[in-house]
Amino acid sequence: MTTRKIKSALISVYHKEGLGPIIDGLAKLGVTIYSTGGTETFIRDRGVEVIPVEELTGYPSILDGRVKTLHPKVHGGILARREEDHLKQLAQFEIPEIDLVVVDLYPFEETVANTEEEDLIIEKIDIGGIALIRAAAKNYRDVLIVPSREDYGTLQQIIDGKEGVSELEDRRKLARRAFAVSSHYDTAIFTYFNADGALPVFKRSEMKAKELRYGENPHQQAIFYGRLNEMFTKLNGKELSFNNLVDIDAAVGIMKEFEDADPSFVILKHTNACGVAVRPTQLEAWHAALAGDPVSAFGGILITNSPLELSTAQEIDKLFYEVLIAPDFTDSALQLLSKKKNRVLLQYHHLQQQPLSFRSLLNGVIVQDTDRQTESADQFTVVTERQPTGRETADLVFANKCAKHLKSNTIALVRDNQLIGMGCGQTSRVDALKQAVTKAKNFGFELQDAVMASDAFFPFGDCVEIAAEAGITAVVQPGGSIRDQDSIDAANTAKVAMVTTGVRHFKH
Repeated sequence: MTTRKIKSALISVYHKEGLGPIIDGLAKLGVTIYSTGGTETFIRDRGVEVIPVEELTGYPSILDGRVKTLHPKVHGGILARREEDHLKQLAQFEIPEIDLVVVDLYPFEETVANTEEEDLIIEKIDIGGIALIRAAAKNYRDVLIVPSREDYGTLQQIIDGKEGVSELEDRRKLARRAFAVSSHYDTAIFTYFNADGALPVFKRSEMKAKELRYGENPHQQAIFYGRLNEMFTKLNGKELSFNNLVDIDAAVGIMKEFEDADPSFVILKHTNACGVAVRPTQLEAWHAALAGDPVSAFGGILITNSPLELSTAQEIDKLFYEVLIAPDFTDSALQLLSKKKNRVLLQYHHLQQQPLSFRSLLNGVIVQDTDRQTESADQFTVVTERQPTGRETADLVFANKCAKHLKSNTIALVRDNQLIGMGCGQTSRVDALKQAVTKAKNFGFELQDAVMASDAFFPFGDCVEIAAEAGITAVVQPGGSIRDQDSIDAANTAKVAMVTTGVRHFKH
């Protein structure tokens, strides 16, 4: 028999929102309802008859509510197969069949997000609810499990549309949901206890999923698992694509470096910053960032750290771009930019980076700390005879931030808080430098007195020699090569200041 009519239900939920219509519907069908604690009170207050679980088990709720439903008279009625042998045992021990289990777990994740008080967090680890979910889901052939308030709508359809009769496929689908809920819950608890990473176990669970139009290419399928609405509000534009999301992630990463700076603008293409500038006003920052590479900016991703103003919007509107990200938009700027319906406008609530990053690799997953380290001027070690000037030092800090967010091998050329040339993704550092110099010159920049940043050390003196010949006067690099002295000697010969950081920023 594949259909099952709900004749009895056990309801034990934390959140009561949305539960009322379900209670009313079950009462209308004449369903016997068992419940506990606050849920029992909620049901009774609606004028619906309810049997306390204590009356069923013969035991009160004990240990401050830690033990309420953990009893054979509860789990026996849930786990019993509706077959002769099991039904005989239920009759022998006076255990009623339970056809429906409705659970909404203690809010563990929300508690972790809102407090660091461990006693409060521990008490939000649900034991009885998880046991009920797993038991009912295991016995889905005979029992309907509703594991979360998000599934109340599905239950309501069975109550109203099918008069409380479920098909086997209905029960199996909700069992699948139940194990998704329980495994996610357990992962959240493990993540809390393993915050220091002491146990080398990889676990990740996201309950929010969004199917994308396609993946990196049209023949690839893709799904995003996450909660974008916690970071962004989409104010305009088409649905975000796989490539959009990858670029937005890169945009958030580099803007995090300039979050507290003066008005800043970054333009990215294929995750690489092709324009970066900090200026006294937003409009000036936009013009300076665009000047860095106006060709690559076409179809790019734009991000700023200040509310988007109308004057800037009027200039941006002249360019074709994919996504524009800002902490806010003035009404007039939003009105103007929204006229082009496909262009995505995102308002960010905060620039958030995950502490860990991971990717599939070979037949497994590789996990690492996200590169959130950024070097300040007081972490520089001057290794040349000439000290960098104050202006050069500020530009070296800026250039080092840019290089950190470009694909290796990379070189970033900067002058006056503006990225004026970059080479990235090259198989040699010399090629990266030549690319950066060529791009800077092609866009009309004078390299005299500019500075250079490298994401990794120089194995030879050639890059410093090429840079000095182009007019660059100061260099920042990690150091650490067995031939560091070669590049130091080249810098001293050319009267170029060089500082090392001791920190490499490869980005593969």
